Amino acid sequence: MAAGRCQCGSISYDVEGDPVYSALCHCADCRRSAGAPMVGWALFPEDKLRVNGTPATYASSENVTRHFCGTCGSGLFYSNAVTFPGMVDIQTATLDDPSAFPPSIHVQWAEAAPWMAQAHGLPKFDRYPEG
Repeated sequence: MAAGRCQCGSISYDVEGDPVYSALCHCADCRRSAGAPMVGWALFPEDKLRVNGTPATYASSENVTRHFCGTCGSGLFYSNAVTFPGMVDIQTATLDDPSAFPPSIHVQWAEAAPWMAQAHGLPKFDRYPEG
């Protein structure tokens, strides 16, 4: 069992079992929705997810519903009854333990930011660099 929540804690959830996959999505819709270069997702059967609180929803494209906290704006879930019937994607960055379902694939790479392929080679700092 894994648990997670939005930033303010108004919505929490738990999910049973292992995901069908855990992926990093680079599609333009995910990038714009999250304001980030990619979004981590783990796909589960809907009946394995229990949500406390009522997420707000937004139909971001045909057949797609994005679920988020209406208070703090944290993205939480994604559903598409046509592409993933009976399934729900959970944003892995909202898990209490974000290492619970490490990504194993990149999806929608054709839409990735052009600089993404070199991103892992950038200098790394444990905190903000000084000076």
